[in-house]
Amino acid sequence: MSSGTPAATPVTACRSCGGPAPRLFLSLGSTPIANRLVRADGLDATDPSFPLEVGFCEACTLVQLTHELPALEIFDADYPYFSSFSDMLVRHSEKHVIDLIASRNLGPDSLVVEVASNDGYLLKAFVERGIPVLGIEPTPGPAAAARAAGVPTREEFFGAELAQRLVAEGLKADVIIANNVMAHVPDLNSFVEGFRILLADDGLVDVENPGVGALLAHTEFDTVYHEHFCYFSTIAVQSLMRRHGLELVGVEEFAELHGGTLRWSMQHAAAAKPTASVDSVLGAEHDAGLATFDRYATFGDDVRAVQQDLVALLRGLRAEGRTIAAYGAAAKGATLLNSSGITTDLIDFVVDRNTHKQGRYIPGARLPILDPAALLERQPDYLLLLAWNVKKEIMAQQEEYAAHGGRFIVPVPRPVVL
Repeated sequence: MSSGTPAATPVTACRSCGGPAPRLFLSLGSTPIANRLVRADGLDATDPSFPLEVGFCEACTLVQLTHELPALEIFDADYPYFSSFSDMLVRHSEKHVIDLIASRNLGPDSLVVEVASNDGYLLKAFVERGIPVLGIEPTPGPAAAARAAGVPTREEFFGAELAQRLVAEGLKADVIIANNVMAHVPDLNSFVEGFRILLADDGLVDVENPGVGALLAHTEFDTVYHEHFCYFSTIAVQSLMRRHGLELVGVEEFAELHGGTLRWSMQHAAAAKPTASVDSVLGAEHDAGLATFDRYATFGDDVRAVQQDLVALLRGLRAEGRTIAAYGAAAKGATLLNSSGITTDLIDFVVDRNTHKQGRYIPGARLPILDPAALLERQPDYLLLLAWNVKKEIMAQQEEYAAHGGRFIVPVPRPVVL
């Protein structure tokens, strides 16, 4: 953590189009930085918290936070997220790699660049198949893990300036992949301009992020945290890409991934041949009202209803003398716990497979993070799935826990016990 407490800066203009400040529709109060896990020797200190509010740009439809923290405060040297711990994500990514090799005819003379390549979970599948790659990853821990796995990695933030340097070195990308990162970028225009600069004339950009339509439809308020600056519809993505000479050529939906993920494919406008999927998804989003503020206006009420129902369920179980643990020390879990007022009075501990998180504590809520083995050792009556987006994977891993009588609580879109 940097010295002193950083300031949260109010957003006075849309991050994408530069239009008026986004119109507020959701406030989750003031919460700590979700991935700033607390070490045991820091439990006496107070976790700094910052406004967590979301607004809608009425000019270009981009949904975005109304306050901003410096990126270096969020993605610091202690950043604990390592993609390889999610089996589902690794499988999804390997299929993406295989499909790209076939559809783009990639080979030993190609170059694939991944932005926010994390620990090399995706690019190593290209490396194993003899295809040259370059990872761009600003956080030291994951970048080091990627290099150890044989994935060449630049430890930098991506934007137009870095793209220009790479081109000056003689690099042009046949494929650029940016999965689960565009939401994390405060300077969207530099980021997308970097795509334009680095992409070969006939190259392809694939960007994946959870879609804002799924967020609304499933009340996925816990996907809101300070490192997610923006929440994208295809409508907003098209506007952003066109501003930089890129054109949407395909849209694909993965309903089971992160609660509902969209993959947007782009090419230089001169080379673009859009598929029918683009108009189909754009039409569906307009029909769902994603281009107007009215669709967002009541979302705050929906969120409060979910929070109240969840807290009432947990309190009722506690009153019956039940023990409750949670699974998933993910950022979404920190948002759910802190914005709902859930602490150690309702949950005993959290488990997570990520060894980099074990032994630390959820910020704000201060729940200890343990190895999943603790579930069989302590056998809590109920397990709240904070990482509900991978609930099938978790429940399959925890068959023995369930066989001993353990039950699962899924918090969204409405709390249910399985």
